[in-house]
Amino acid sequence: MGSIGVWENAEPGVKRKLFNPGQGIMMMEVHFEEGAEGYLHRHSHEQLSYCLEGELEFTVDGEKKVIAAGETIYIPSNAEHGCRALRSSKLLDAFTPLRLDLLGRQ
Repeated sequence: MGSIGVWENAEPGVKRKLFNPGQGIMMMEVHFEEGAEGYLHRHSHEQLSYCLEGELEFTVDGEKKVIAAGETIYIPSNAEHGCRALRSSKLLDAFTPLRLDLLGRQ
């Protein structure tokens, strides 16, 4: 975990690539096969997810919202969240502050 610029497997049918982080913000690209899920989890970081391609159903603190290509969703700090790809999809996720757990620094 934590290799910049290298595709790595996350959950089944999900892969991600981290980009070089800034001082307090970072991004990663995430690809989902149709039907793949990003499991429910929470973290102290704020997150913005931009759908590059496809369609995903997010659950944020029990509320469901579908986003498609060109749309975003905001996930507040400590909100329980996850998603399911309704079609093959690609996301661009931004986090602040840095996700040290993803960067292998924690």
